[in-house]
Amino acid sequence: MRKQTVRYTTPLDALIAIAKRLGLNEGKYRIESEEFYHRYQEGEMGDDLEFMEWARDYRDYLNLRQEITDQLRDAA
Repeated sequence: MRKQTVRYTTPLDALIAIAKRLGLNEGKYRIESEEFYHRYQEGEMGDDLEFMEWARDYRDYLNLRQEITDQLRDAA
């Protein structure tokens, strides 16, 4: 199965979509993304594709959140 690339209109749209995916994983595994990511970085979560995608989503979430924060600060 081939992955599709999704393009978002704004960074906020992307942040919302990623936050929804993070929430699904948090519910499925009963662990918050921040804790998961810390444990993943420590090598405690394994390297299943699903965990790699979750880690990527969390990194993207943090980067987008910072980008939006910077844009808001610059606009003020």
